[in-house]
Amino acid sequence: MAARGDVKLLLGKIVGVFGVEGWVKIESYAEPRARIFKYRPWFVTGVAGGSEKEFDGADGRAQGKGMIARLPGINDRDAAASLLGAEIRILRSVLPKPKRGEYYWIDLEGLSVVTVEGVELGRVSHLFATGANDVLVVRDGERERMIPYVTGQFVREVDLSGGRIVVDWDPEF
Repeated sequence: MAARGDVKLLLGKIVGVFGVEGWVKIESYAEPRARIFKYRPWFVTGVAGGSEKEFDGADGRAQGKGMIARLPGINDRDAAASLLGAEIRILRSVLPKPKRGEYYWIDLEGLSVVTVEGVELGRVSHLFATGANDVLVVRDGERERMIPYVTGQFVREVDLSGGRIVVDWDPEF
């Protein structure tokens, strides 16, 4: 399995402008949301017709119910407005190393999923959160399965280096 350190992860979006000095309103997907300012550099995509621009050293804070940011070189409202709708991405490699038994979703995407009996179920397409637990979405080309990411009960083993997840799951379900 290829190293994922150079993969760019979606971490937020520019959703508005704030004031006249180039500040932008952002939606942060980090948890807690202010953590977005700890990661550098930001790769802002969707700028000037779909191109990408790198910003190192974004500054920001909570403002009311939202977040605002100031990007280096963006010094007026017009420049800020040109970034509306752009996505904020970071390199996977800047994230802290997860604790033992914890994984970033991006590291699970693409892994092969097999049952404890060795039946191939497909590959992890993506994950999503519910109130109770996260869910693995596994696709094999013919069908899609949603497997609760509950370690011990359904997820028995995650082998990143081997590129697979072993689950206790009925292949007919």
